[in-house]
Amino acid sequence: MTSIRVAQVSGPGAAFEIVKTELPEPGPGQVRVAVEACGICHSDAVIVGGYLPGTPFPLVTGHEVAGRVDALGDGVSDWQVGDRVGVGWFGGCCERCASCREGDFINCASLKIPGVAYQGGFAEAMVVPANALAAIPDEISAVEAAPLMCAGATTYNALSASNARPGDLVAVLGLGGVGHMGVQYASRLGYDTVAIARGPEKEELARQLGARHYIDSTAQDVAAELTRLGGARVVLATVTDSATMSAAVGGLGPRGQLVIVGASGEALNINPLQLIFGSHSVVGHASGTSRQSEEALRFSALTGVRPMVEVAPLEDVGAAFAKMAAGQARFRMVLTTSAS
Repeated sequence: MTSIRVAQVSGPGAAFEIVKTELPEPGPGQVRVAVEACGICHSDAVIVGGYLPGTPFPLVTGHEVAGRVDALGDGVSDWQVGDRVGVGWFGGCCERCASCREGDFINCASLKIPGVAYQGGFAEAMVVPANALAAIPDEISAVEAAPLMCAGATTYNALSASNARPGDLVAVLGLGGVGHMGVQYASRLGYDTVAIARGPEKEELARQLGARHYIDSTAQDVAAELTRLGGARVVLATVTDSATMSAAVGGLGPRGQLVIVGASGEALNINPLQLIFGSHSVVGHASGTSRQSEEALRFSALTGVRPMVEVAPLEDVGAAFAKMAAGQARFRMVLTTSAS
């Protein structure tokens, strides 16, 4: 193969086009990955829309990648051709700045986001820094692994880094593409799990995913219901509506945390007294490093956490992307390529 197909956008907000480009060759410290599957993340809409400063066009987005090592650049010794690997929002780092020296790689000054720093995974192959790769366990298929590289890793790592301990009341706000994985992780981590979503029809699914409690936010006062259950140690906010997040703060227990992984440009509406009385806190969480993604993948393999996906071929990227953007996917859209 001397050329590959990529799904490219020519400018901010432009339509996807399938074009052929030359097969990229890995440079020193890089690896070429034959892409088998790539999830479509809500963050891809931010990238394609040109909302991240410095985003180059034309571009190929995609940061929920699963595939196999296809070629090695000079100096790469930790990986072998044929290894099953994933690439997430953490697409590599410099390993030299202060954040990297302190082990805080996700805040590296030179953090490389696929689709921004280099061609992303809406393609048949891509070249990535070797330190961006996470090993995929054999128990997880490429289609299942792709969403775990961002949505899965984000929720797992956010919960693992929170104040919650097994037995604590933990609520997952939202039951969409990210939330349905958050409920699974919260349950498998041993939390007394609450799912919060809109409408009574979602309760059955929430309980199938592992929730012990369900709150219908259209018919119940979320904060009052959480308080009735004893107060949440953590509310994991996977929704993108700031008002909905803000309304949940009143349901936190002593030293409870609102942990935000749902991106919103709107301000939160929280009274400082809500934070002072009860010693509550609001924190954000951004995905995870490649090593943390590996941990999420291993945990998923051992405990049976899997994303619910809809699959589309790369050439149907426009329709699949539109379905994700409209909130109509059940629950994650995944593109597959000829390498799968």
